Amino acid sequence: MHEPRPILDVRDLSLEVGRTGIQILKHISFNVNAGEIVGIVGESGSGKSMAARSIVALNPPDIRRTSGSIRFEDRDICTMSKRDLRALRGARVGMVFQEPMTSLNPSMTIGRQMEEGLRLHSRHTKRERHRLIVDMLARVGLNDPSTALSAMPHHFSGGMRQRIMLAAMMLLKPALLIADEPTTALDAVVQRDVLELMVELTRENNTAVLMISHDLAMVATYSDRVVVMSQGEIVEQGETQSLLEAPRHAYTGKLLSALPQRMPARAIETTPVARIEVDGLVVDYAARQGLFREGKPKRALNGISLNVMPGEVVAVVGGSGSGKTTLGRAIAGLIPPTEGQVLFNGDPISPSSTNYGDYRVNCQMVFQDPYSSLDPRMKVAGLVGEALRHRNDLSAGEKRLRVTEVLDEVGLAASFATRFPHQLSGGQRQRIAIARAVVTRPQFVIADEPVSALDVTVRAQVLKLFADLQRKHGFSCLFISHDLAVVEQIADRVIVMKRGVVVEQGSRDAIFDNPQHEYTRELLQAIPTLVRTGHGGVKLGWRFDSDVLQAGPKAAE
Repeated sequence: MHEPRPILDVRDLSLEVGRTGIQILKHISFNVNAGEIVGIVGESGSGKSMAARSIVALNPPDIRRTSGSIRFEDRDICTMSKRDLRALRGARVGMVFQEPMTSLNPSMTIGRQMEEGLRLHSRHTKRERHRLIVDMLARVGLNDPSTALSAMPHHFSGGMRQRIMLAAMMLLKPALLIADEPTTALDAVVQRDVLELMVELTRENNTAVLMISHDLAMVATYSDRVVVMSQGEIVEQGETQSLLEAPRHAYTGKLLSALPQRMPARAIETTPVARIEVDGLVVDYAARQGLFREGKPKRALNGISLNVMPGEVVAVVGGSGSGKTTLGRAIAGLIPPTEGQVLFNGDPISPSSTNYGDYRVNCQMVFQDPYSSLDPRMKVAGLVGEALRHRNDLSAGEKRLRVTEVLDEVGLAASFATRFPHQLSGGQRQRIAIARAVVTRPQFVIADEPVSALDVTVRAQVLKLFADLQRKHGFSCLFISHDLAVVEQIADRVIVMKRGVVVEQGSRDAIFDNPQHEYTRELLQAIPTLVRTGHGGVKLGWRFDSDVLQAGPKAAE
């Protein structure tokens, strides 16, 4: 009896940049069967996304194929006409991109965007299209699908936008779904919900899934097979569980060794005066004004109180919309509080206080996306040195020397000083963002999702760098993150937020090992843990299970 032919078969595919001849894919071969989930993992620049985009011929014009073939449903995609490719995209091959806000048209309603694919690829009447869209939006968890049709993308959270993207793709019941980093910016609970929804919808139609991700825990949980890529080559591939438990290639072992792991708890000295104290902080956002009515303001923070001791790393975790980022920005003075106050070394802080200038120098922030927070017109030397412009105690020469010193501290050569942000990788830009924050030698740093968009090895490097700098300079830190594995590695204390309030706080070990609040427990149980096997591999486990090494949802099927 013959085995079924794969729905997607990539053979000996090589791609290069036409003008330079640089190879970006080198003789890669893999396949995907109907109903199967195959994960592709690797560092940034390994060729994961380029391989996926080749399947629907969406690579940039200057990328050319030098060898190999891509067969989908026994048709050679490489020889298809533009008309046939347009008929293929969406109808037979769907694609969910990393950031739904950039892939959804901001000027079109959700209803129009979802109807577009049905109008192009089906013969349904307008009434039938409307019914199918409403039904699908209800399936993906929107409370009021009919109202959502007339809403714009910016009216929805990141998790809801990703659900809408998934609904739009699955409306056409494609044979293959390509999911390119589908949950990178989502918190633990929303990430789990979106992935479970994707698995449920694809199984109903026996849809094959090609999942591109740097999240090894997610791939371990949901994929049947995994392909490991490095520098444009496939270094190994195989059944997910056996490959992760006993990796054969050194590169796979390197990826697994870069996973975050809990470090021994540090002893933090308690002092009479906290470095930062937040007392009863309330932040209200102005209401949307209607034509005949005045809306109510939205309360983002509701009476937050916390403190950060000298040299302490306090992590703030919670779901999307919990107020984590608003808290960080309010403490930094970027958002005016409605009520409450922030104290720095025991003294209240406000724009009118005499110590406000000193506080702004001693409180620095590392933003989530360094590319959007770094001025693209400025070179690295100017970006880092800008933070020193109010330091009158340093001469121009001393400022230049300080910039060179801090670039060395973050692991970048002095030659990087003359580069622009677009000439740097994601990890290098994050290093520049950290350098800009610590160049003033601040007493307090707020890090808002500083590693959320980085792959596992770069993330490990940046976290080690951050910990080394924190130990060297002794600054206190408020570390905001939805990545609980990262928090478990770096935090001394953890604060859990939900809908603008603190529901639980305590030492890292107490929160992760014995959470008291139901919401904290839900957050921790939403993500799998990859437990090291002792043989260079990892095994999938789940928190609070009697046997931490037992398999996750896939074992229950």
